[in-house]
Amino acid sequence: MSQQSPGQLPDAGGRSIERRKIELTLATPDSFAPFGQVIMPMEDGLPFGPNDAQLDLSQGTPRLYSMQLHNRGKVFRHITRHRLVTQCLGSMLGTSWMLGVAAPTPDAAAPEIQTLRAFVVPGDRFIKLAKGTWHAGPYFSAPTALFYNLELSDTNEVDHETCHLPEIWGFEFEFAQ
Repeated sequence: MSQQSPGQLPDAGGRSIERRKIELTLATPDSFAPFGQVIMPMEDGLPFGPNDAQLDLSQGTPRLYSMQLHNRGKVFRHITRHRLVTQCLGSMLGTSWMLGVAAPTPDAAAPEIQTLRAFVVPGDRFIKLAKGTWHAGPYFSAPTALFYNLELSDTNEVDHETCHLPEIWGFEFEFAQ
């Protein structure tokens, strides 16, 4: 992980928080493999195979919905995981976007910093997060963007853990472009 530290910023409580820049990597099936899958366009009519999203939505009722997100920017202070379900995210109008991820940590309340990576996801593909993968995003520079999200109907109520990075590590991240 390539990080730069451009300085200290105060948080809401007046504490000093370091902002670290994190380099973006293009999300490809190979580069994203430790965290899930990148699903690329393919010809219609092909049989189900390893290039299709390998989903686990067995713990409840699947929910596919459209999200309209506003003013996300390029800085994240929180990272979240869902232990029970895979999750798919993609932009609806071909917008490129950014995502921070870290490897699952089965028995820890925070991700391991050395596994943190940042990806740019072009609008021609979507990502499937493996169960337990920590994630921050989608992030983008436009004022608003539309995304689809496939998870369970109650994921955000019963399977949603968030780590506040400034409280754990004393810093936040900014996607470097």
